[in-house]
Amino acid sequence: MKLAVQLGLLPGKTIADQQQWAADHGVEGIEISAWGYKPENLDQAKRDFEHSPVPISTVCGNPSFDFLDPDPGKRRASLDQSKAYLRFCGEVGAVGQIVPPIFGGPRIPDLSPLADPITLEKDLLVKLCAELGDVAASAGTLLLLEPLNRYEQHLLRQQAHGVEICERCAHPAVAIISDFFHMHIEETSTPDALRAAGKWVRHCHLADNTRQEPGTGDIDYVAGMKGLLDIGFTGYMAYECGISGDDKAVSLARSLDYMRDCIARARAL
Repeated sequence: MKLAVQLGLLPGKTIADQQQWAADHGVEGIEISAWGYKPENLDQAKRDFEHSPVPISTVCGNPSFDFLDPDPGKRRASLDQSKAYLRFCGEVGAVGQIVPPIFGGPRIPDLSPLADPITLEKDLLVKLCAELGDVAASAGTLLLLEPLNRYEQHLLRQQAHGVEICERCAHPAVAIISDFFHMHIEETSTPDALRAAGKWVRHCHLADNTRQEPGTGDIDYVAGMKGLLDIGFTGYMAYECGISGDDKAVSLARSLDYMRDCIARARAL
């Protein structure tokens, strides 16, 4: 298992400074944001990381989240954006692009008794994942569906909801990301949810229940790491959180040490 940090959380005045801080503190990957690098700016991302001592692990997000919108034009725009990121991920050797397929409630109208919005959304998402999965596979990367908590998304909330789409799509380049903050809200047992999701888990996000850095709240990260070890997870776990305290660099470094200790303790179980 490898620790990664989102670029915006790393201390430093320049991107090169941030990359060097990551290398100096044993960070093994840097997750970049689709809001920091729009599709038309991906060449800049390549230049920014051309000589980085720490590689890009993943791209988080998409400029728009209209994948399940009833407007075909909006859907196509989100798909085309995602395809650009997936190709970029393949070019730089990143694990994949992280995509929550929708925020908020359903946009598709209720067509009962033909089908309710959730059924329609799932059927549509399976087809869209197959299309994006083909692009991801061609690029040698992954489309990573992200379940969120109930206050942010209605469709994919638990790990099982993401797994359902992956199993129905049955595409080798479509998987899920497991976010410890969201799981702490939605799952009755984070370790059990990870074990049940198994092979579909290909990336993780780290944040405590405070949505600050791990070690500031009450998530049992030793148990969580044991769940990941039990499914043979070896991928990146990226910090996606606020950083507490007046000295963010000290807080982040302390949390990285905390996570390394949790991993070591989990391995000893």
